[in-house]
Amino acid sequence: MGQDGKTVVYVGTYTRRGSEGIYVYTFDPSSGALSAVGVAKGIVNPSFLAIAPSRRYLYATSEVSTFGDSPGGGVSAFQIDQETGLLTLLNQQASHGAAPCHLSVDQTERVVLVANYSGGNVAVLPMAQDGSLAPATDIVQHRGASVHPTRQRGPHAHSITIDPTNHYAFAADLGIDKLMVYRLDLDRDRLVPHDTPSVPVRAGAGPRHFAFDRAGKYAYLINELDSTVTVFGYDADRVRLETLQTISALPQGFGGENTCADVHLSPSGQFLYGSNRGHDSIAVFRVDGATGQLTSVGHTSTQGRTPRNFAIEPSGRFLLAANQDSDTIVSFWIDEQTGELEPTGAVTEVPLPVCVRFVTLPERAP
Repeated sequence: MGQDGKTVVYVGTYTRRGSEGIYVYTFDPSSGALSAVGVAKGIVNPSFLAIAPSRRYLYATSEVSTFGDSPGGGVSAFQIDQETGLLTLLNQQASHGAAPCHLSVDQTERVVLVANYSGGNVAVLPMAQDGSLAPATDIVQHRGASVHPTRQRGPHAHSITIDPTNHYAFAADLGIDKLMVYRLDLDRDRLVPHDTPSVPVRAGAGPRHFAFDRAGKYAYLINELDSTVTVFGYDADRVRLETLQTISALPQGFGGENTCADVHLSPSGQFLYGSNRGHDSIAVFRVDGATGQLTSVGHTSTQGRTPRNFAIEPSGRFLLAANQDSDTIVSFWIDEQTGELEPTGAVTEVPLPVCVRFVTLPERAP
């Protein structure tokens, strides 16, 4: 594909309060600022976005309870223009569950996996060679409940993450306090429950998003309801997660309401970041390279309300935080030595931003 060229930023939104869809920006690597390129319109609530490994396709949830004439949400497939970054809709498919809120694309670009929050299930959508999606080939319904009186009366699949081997998928279910474990069968485009079909987390934790380190030795789960991060050791050969640590994502002494949302490792693997909604901050942790465990570095205000998702620029020098309830994307420098965040001063107004994704496009030959 040649050398990397300009970096594009995509912002998924809820299409209320003036939002028109998926916003497209170019990213300035010297200042961290965003410049508007366009908007992909016509999709209701394209909240969560996923990029194919080839960087040629983007997939978006349509986080609704009715899609077309059927109950449940949808998934939209877009082609990414390799020069401008603009999006062209390829097609849409039903997600087979209400309020789809997370997507993953497998490394071989065979399938897109979707987690349906209100539906409490996960589904497999095969990819065609042109990036479009075929109807679902597998739908797996979660069962159970947990201790929270309103948030955990039933299953709520909040994410589905593929491991670095591309052989297994882990679905974090907030409603039942479990990580569901599946073998990714790419011959039949199915999710097959593993011999140990789930990994429990602390009652009332509310598991939300899940991230592996690059080496596939450790994994990090951010828990929405009790505002913690759980560290696991990962044995890919046995597909086994061992709980190593659970650490608060909040500063000592904070007594207000808070729910955690997103979690990401820096490209170097030295730092981990998590978003707090209520405290309205990004929690910064140092990662012990020998044990995978975390030490709190501190917390940085996102300069807005309700930071939902955030993204780290591919070089690891910038972080963009999406403040859903104050309609801004705020840019931060990342200190390469300490992991700490410093505002760049670049603030972009976007109505109801939910998800931020970076794509570095290939540089075209002259």
